[in-house]
Amino acid sequence: QVQLVESGGGLVQSGGSLRLSCAASGSIFSNNVMGWYRQGRGMQRELVAIIASGGSTNYADAVLGRFTISRDNPKNTVYLQMNSLKPEDTAVYYCNLNLRGYDYWGQGTQVTVSS
Repeated sequence: QVQLVESGGGLVQSGGSLRLSCAASGSIFSNNVMGWYRQGRGMQRELVAIIASGGSTNYADAVLGRFTISRDNPKNTVYLQMNSLKPEDTAVYYCNLNLRGYDYWGQGTQVTVSS
């Protein structure tokens, strides 16, 4: 069984920074994709950034140049460094692990950016 535990959300002023972390535990194979999605109030869940075990990344256009995703493979942990935050970044951020085509999700962590 796979579990994802997120941390690092909170309240920050516009222009500020936050760092999210997500630790995966359980039966995790080395070849996988980890990432972050977010869901604003009344919005659909959307991709923020993903990173493969080999290090290749993909970002949503809205966060490109402001957010950086990284991972520590021995620790099965993925990070999201968020800089220059904007009010429109306010959302619940969910950690995702895609393992052999199956998606696992964290419980979500709230990020609120005040103007």
